[in-house]
Amino acid sequence: MKSAEHNNGHKRQQLILASSSPYRKELLHRLGLPFNAIPPQADETPLPGESPESLVARLAGAKAHAIAQQHTDALIIGSDQVAVLDGETLGKPGNHDNAVKQLANASGKRVEFLTGLCLLNSATRRMQVDVIPFAVVFRVLSAAQIENYLRHEQPYNCAGSFKSEGLGIALFDKLEGEDPTALIGLPLISLVRMLEHEGVRVI
Repeated sequence: MKSAEHNNGHKRQQLILASSSPYRKELLHRLGLPFNAIPPQADETPLPGESPESLVARLAGAKAHAIAQQHTDALIIGSDQVAVLDGETLGKPGNHDNAVKQLANASGKRVEFLTGLCLLNSATRRMQVDVIPFAVVFRVLSAAQIENYLRHEQPYNCAGSFKSEGLGIALFDKLEGEDPTALIGLPLISLVRMLEHEGVRVI
């Protein structure tokens, strides 16, 4: 396994994505860096009174630290995302009925997605953490449109019940944010900056 090359030309560390998400893996491939993807074992239960921002930042770090226990000289990427509608956090729907409810509630409204990103150098213990917001404004959706979309794409493991990189884009009136990759679950603009702080060439 080739490792990420640093600007100093001689130190190399393995790059690891702490995730089982095919969407995050697909995004990370865009940077052209070799990496391994390893699913982390992390308790994702929110703490009492924890804000969505604090939750995603903490879980991104927890996922990276979970992998660091077995990989002590690596750059480890952790990420976590929640969707917030009317002040309430939306989880992954898990099934069709819950997805129908989520999309019906989101119809005509603005949903904010908060993505926590962590880059942990497990050799130095340096950890960079950021929370990147991105919002979508939903069209007013009919029951038939919701049903047609869900039958087509079945986004039951996606927070908010849609895949923005697929047909889900047809659900929206507009997108609001600086980094559209944050909506899919891995904010590449922030990640490139973090990698450069660790001396890793991206371009």
